[in-house]
Amino acid sequence: MGRFASTASLYEHLRPPYPREFFRSVAQKLGLTKQSSLIDLGTGPGLLALGFGPYVGRVVGIDPEPAMLDAARLAASRAGRHVTLIEGKAETLPPDIGTFDIVTIGRALHWMDREATLAQLDQLVAHGGAIAICASFSATDGRNPWLDGYNEIRRRWSPAQLWEEAGRGTRTHRDLSAFFRGSPLRLTELVTVETGHLVGLHDLAERTLTYSSSSRDALGENVEAMLSDIGKHLVPFSRDCAIAETAQIVKR
Repeated sequence: MGRFASTASLYEHLRPPYPREFFRSVAQKLGLTKQSSLIDLGTGPGLLALGFGPYVGRVVGIDPEPAMLDAARLAASRAGRHVTLIEGKAETLPPDIGTFDIVTIGRALHWMDREATLAQLDQLVAHGGAIAICASFSATDGRNPWLDGYNEIRRRWSPAQLWEEAGRGTRTHRDLSAFFRGSPLRLTELVTVETGHLVGLHDLAERTLTYSSSSRDALGENVEAMLSDIGKHLVPFSRDCAIAETAQIVKR
């Protein structure tokens, strides 16, 4: 059981969603077709693998967490799509897995060993192919006035070591040029899509449990206390038990 085992059942439904226009926009920019192949590293419940599925032919998802692969398998079945799911780490894929026209990575890059991952990516990307580093998150520019207090409560209840790891993940995603420094791979384009939607107050509170730093496993007996604090904080921002959220979805 890995650090994301207890988050698998919630992750797919409670994280800020990737909208259809994001997948369509990226697919058009990359010229993806049914002859294209895709591998999603750190696939989790398959959000990127399934989102790009209609635009490519072969889809493979890799994740070290069996519970996440079970969630991805169920989601693929519901969507009527075929995804080859492999339990394992991105750094240790079998050499005969082949090459792919697009390699996708969500918010998983900071969990990967840099040198081994760069070497693997060099082998995975087909000639003329691309790597898409993607993330979906609440906008941090003030349009979500509930967000700072929400994150402060998460930080207060999270074990210090896990919160620092979460911070490293954010820094890695924002400074991808440093991650790829010294590699033949180059950052070429940023694609951003924004959405506005309503989130149920209860769902937004429970979203905290999808992060490794504030998961049920991390918090143990403090789960209900943290959820209570989060709920009290969110109430003033809610209307009819729903909260407005502006989400940014980016691809680098």
